Amino acid sequence: MTGLWPAPPTPTEDEIAARVRTERRGHVLLVRMTRTDKRNAVDRAMTTALDRALDTLDDDPELRCGVLTGGPEVFCAGTDISVGPGAPTPRGGNYGVVARRRTAPLVAAVEGIAFGGGFEIVLACDVVVASRGARCGLPEVGLGLVANCGALFRGPRALPPTVARQMLLTGDPIGAERAYELGLVGELVDPGQAEERALVLAERIAARSPVAVQATLAALDAALRDADAQGWADTDAAVARVVDSEDRVEGVSAFFAKRPPVFPGR
Repeated sequence: MTGLWPAPPTPTEDEIAARVRTERRGHVLLVRMTRTDKRNAVDRAMTTALDRALDTLDDDPELRCGVLTGGPEVFCAGTDISVGPGAPTPRGGNYGVVARRRTAPLVAAVEGIAFGGGFEIVLACDVVVASRGARCGLPEVGLGLVANCGALFRGPRALPPTVARQMLLTGDPIGAERAYELGLVGELVDPGQAEERALVLAERIAARSPVAVQATLAALDAALRDADAQGWADTDAAVARVVDSEDRVEGVSAFFAKRPPVFPGR
């Protein structure tokens, strides 16, 4: 979440380069988050790196599809609570990803956990491949926070509303097999195979007419644009309500102290 942390220092180019690595596979761009020691938690350097990678995907006419992955063990644990994710980027919004109007489709390859903002990154992608051991969750309420990267409106769109509400209100995760049954995950694979399968799907998309794929993606985005605008406005209102709450202070303090929170309800 942004607006809850002091502005972090500007990351160095070495820090940015250490967060995300990209690899071209013909007309496909593989974007891999590489902060695995922090479970790919998003800080300002990660936001900058993701934003640059997706700018490249959208701006290079030779690139027709992207794959976003966290590697073989973890997708993304969401915001780095200790420092924050940095400011939203002009083209990508939070994390440089979730408010982006992309011209190229993006496939999520999910292994391990996709929690909080990490799951919201998944919800912002067009196609989802997940391993059977993956888990998706929105634990923000347990920290006195709210999901501010799209889950408040994309969650009930991608999942049955009752399931999305349960995830958002309890913070409890669901497994990839359940997500597949509910239609969120398009392809379910064995552990360690998500990236490989996502690349196969991306190559199939890239082999189709680029004009037709881009036009289709634009039409799909246009159909949701008004709803998304209201969703972001409602999300901002929810964030504003918790920013100065005692619950937020207690939730974050308890997180770092590794103890159960005792929320005062104020």
